[in-house]
Formats: sequence, C-alpha cells, structure tokens
Amino acid sequence: MNKKEQKNPVKSRLYTSILLLLMAFVAVTAATVAWFSIADRAKVKTMSLDIIADADLRMDLDPHRTIDQYVKTLSFEQIAARIQQEKGFSMETTPLEPVTTSDQETFTYEDGRTVENTSGAYLEFTLHFMAAKDMIVHLTSGDSSSGAGDGTAVTSQNSALPEAMRISFAADGTTWIFDPGMGSGSSTQGSARTFGLPDASAMKINDDNAMFSLKEGVDKEVKVHIWMEGTDPACTDELRGSDYSIRLRFTGDKTEDEET
Repeated sequence: MNKKEQKNPVKSRLYTSILLLLMAFVAVTAATVAWFSIADRAKVKTMSLDIIADADLRMDLDPHRTIDQYVKTLSFEQIAARIQQEKGFSMETTPLEPVTTSDQETFTYEDGRTVENTSGAYLEFTLHFMAAKDMIVHLTSGDSSSGAGDGTAVTSQNSALPEAMRISFAADGTTWIFDPGMGSGSSTQGSARTFGLPDASAMKINDDNAMFSLKEGVDKEVKVHIWMEGTDPACTDELRGSDYSIRLRFTGDKTEDEET
C-alpha cells in the first residue's frame, strides 16, 4: 500500500467529521431561526376579532339559562374588555409574543421559561355555547348566506403572519387547534387535533373541522387560546410590526344520533 492510499482513510474521516459538524450547525440553525427575537420586543401591533355564529348556535362570555340570552356575534371590544377584567392587560396595547406549548395549556418562551396568562404574550378567554338542537360544532371558512365574506380567516398585510398563528378550543378533555397555514385536513396527537381550513369556495363540513358537541339547551364551556407559534418556520423577524386580523365563524352539523 502506498502513502497516497494510506492517507485516504484519514481524509475520509476528516471530511466525514466536517460534514457532521456542518449538519449539526444547520440543525441548530433550523431549530432557532423560526423564533423572532423576544429581547427586541418584536411584537404584533393590533388585533381585530369577530366571532359569528349560525342561527341555531349562539355564544357568550358567560353561561345563561336559556338560548335567547346568548348572542350571535361577539366583538373585539367585548372580548378585549373581558380579558382586561380577568387578566389585567389590554389587548389593544399588549401585542402577542412568540411562544409554544406541548399541552395547549402551559405556554413557554424560546428559552423554556413559563409564560403567565396575565402577561399578554398569548390570549386566553372562555366562550360559552348553547344550541337550539343537538349538534356538532365546526369551524368554517364558508361565508354566511349574506355572502359578506364573513368566514373564518386570519389575515395580515404580511402574508407569512397567518401561518404562524394558532387558535385552540378546549372542551371535554379534548383540544382542537386551528392552524391557518395547514390547508384542509387534520392530524391528531394525543388529546389534541390540529386542523386547517380550505378557501371559502372549497369549504366542506366534515370530520376534519369538527370540534365539540352540544346538547339542546345545555351550556358548553370552551377555553380559547390565541398565540403566535414560535416554532413555526413562518415565525421570523419578518413579522415584526405586522398588524393582523382574526375572524372566527362557527356552524353546527347533525350529531351521529340524528343521522341514524
């Protein structure tokens, strides 16, 4: 064996080591690039939130005895006032920060610190639903009969921002997470199901966008969380200073008992 042949294994191991080091660096970079900088106080500025329900489905911020005491629409101002009362901060002056969660209940920053629900880094409030008949509640991007473009949507002048948003609904030991960047379809992990919605013209009510069930005249408490998912590839410095708007629309569908 000549000297050239003897050196090849050494060079090969050196190249392999360098390649592994580069791959490790890329992996670390990929894991951190999604978070925009909390230290720079990079936040979203404002939010507009309207929740629109169908005729047989109503909601409110408090439970009531009869369905006529509930409402069809909740405004940003109403929800902001409730959050101010319960959490002590203003939605209008305290924009969101990038956070993440593994259980849709405890939220953390990039460095692992727990985020208090009174910080304003994410939003938490409770909705109460009641229906005029037994039904399964769905989130829908479809418009109402008025055709006013009032289906569920997260919009921003920054096209990447909606992909970083998450909105969850928790009831009966299950959490449903709306991911605006997911498109149609859903995935389940443990007691949580993540789903997306197609454009209004392609919207179909199905199991992917089905959430909690309601019994006629019985109040259902649903905890809502709204946050910017720091681990999403879209959650980068490019989102700094962006405004966004959230509109949620719920609709009801027959329960399995009604269909049989």
